[in-house]
Amino acid sequence: MTKKSFSPPKIQELYDLCKATFTHSASSPPHPQAVQKLSSLLDTVGPADVGLKEENPDEDRGHGLSGLDQLNRVARLAQPITYLDIFESESFTMCIFCFPTSSVIPLHDHPGMTVFSKILYGSLHLKAYDWVEPALFRESKGPVYFPVRLAKLVADEVLTAPCDTSVLYPKTGGNLHCFTAVTPCAVLDILTPPYREDAGRRSTYYHDYPYAAFANRAEIRDGNEEDYAWLAEIETPHNLYMRPGKYVGPTIQA
Repeated sequence: MTKKSFSPPKIQELYDLCKATFTHSASSPPHPQAVQKLSSLLDTVGPADVGLKEENPDEDRGHGLSGLDQLNRVARLAQPITYLDIFESESFTMCIFCFPTSSVIPLHDHPGMTVFSKILYGSLHLKAYDWVEPALFRESKGPVYFPVRLAKLVADEVLTAPCDTSVLYPKTGGNLHCFTAVTPCAVLDILTPPYREDAGRRSTYYHDYPYAAFANRAEIRDGNEEDYAWLAEIETPHNLYMRPGKYVGPTIQA
């Protein structure tokens, strides 16, 4: 009688690869070969591998703009983004964000971190920047003083599953970015190293202004004005509506 071979759950494979790759002694950002290996594995992950079922966009968006239908639609769009914690250590974090339609994670950064993002289902609009180096600052001319810093647009596009894993690095790849759900969607994130405030890894939120709003001389070296923006630090947005959820996928053997 032939003995059947056993294949571990996909999420276990991801954990095992992350554990072997992301250690305190590992390079940061990870070596390109390690990035490619993890990205290739993430590309094969689907909703069922993490215990999720793709949502129906029609049920999420609502119908009509009057009466009870309008109230139902507003209630749906006010639903929070759900955060599912899969695993966290001092070296890396694995988590999932589940977005209702039109929900937003505002423009923010991941200081000193490399982030792998895989859209499991749905469509998500991504707008991402990297800082222009050397750093270039301006000051507001209005009654309220605040500094702004020049950044270059890296991405402004809609990503729809199935699509390749995206990777951002501490200084490149769109480390400053915002997400807007075009349809119900879910994103599996792997962050290394994880957030840690006492180590300086705490997200800062930003508002972006058009290049023409603060420019008084030409600093553009390549591209057009539309490729640049001035970013100002802001407090954590009051409308960032997020709640913890329960991960119901296969259990990881740590």
